[in-house]
Amino acid sequence: MESPHFSLEGRTAVISGAARGIGQVAAARFASAGAHAVIVDLDGDAAEAAAAEIRAQGHQALAIAVDVTDAEQVQAMTDQVVAETGRYDILVCSAGIVGRNAFAWETSPEEWRQVIDINLTGLWLCNRAALGPMREADYGRIVNIASIAGKEGNPKLGPYSASKAGVIGMTKSLAKEVADTGIRIHSVAPAVIHTPMLDQVSQETIDYMVSKIPVGRTGRPEEVAALVHYLASEECSFTTGACFDISGGRATY
Repeated sequence: MESPHFSLEGRTAVISGAARGIGQVAAARFASAGAHAVIVDLDGDAAEAAAAEIRAQGHQALAIAVDVTDAEQVQAMTDQVVAETGRYDILVCSAGIVGRNAFAWETSPEEWRQVIDINLTGLWLCNRAALGPMREADYGRIVNIASIAGKEGNPKLGPYSASKAGVIGMTKSLAKEVADTGIRIHSVAPAVIHTPMLDQVSQETIDYMVSKIPVGRTGRPEEVAALVHYLASEECSFTTGACFDISGGRATY
């Protein structure tokens, strides 16, 4: 982390869903690279605990409790970030839920809407709000956490698979809208990663997902955070709108 490569010195980085899992690990890595990490999560207490842990290491961190499905809360968070840190350089959207494991005919419309609202609409709201200060500064890096499920579809995870496919497509669209600026937007498609989110998934489904991974194991949050770090850095300059796989060899395109 002492290397000048991928330095985030002086940058403000907002990470949604950062109280735990991939988001928390990415936030800690960003802070150690010099960024002012903003921990955004629905669970305000857990967000503050994650921020306090970063501050205890001598780095800058701010916690904000936000429901990403609420447009007004997302905009208020964006305004607070700019007011308190003076800038908004990086957004990583990792807030999300898996939803219940069920066949389509067992899934209620309410369950479908909840997953789509959080994983896709909430992510879009965060992207949309961040593009305000980023366009004004003519600089920004956005990394949206998708999933290999968005490319291949996992059985009994229809809403989740659909939401992540939407993240990939939306990311490509937004990236092209600002390609002629200093803003770069990407998505990342992990295979199954060993995070607390796995608690929402049946062992049968986990075994199925791991069986599809040639490397033969789940991924680690630290491995995803390393890729996200590059995509969030100034050095990621001549690529935008891409979906980067981190799937242990599962991805076929």
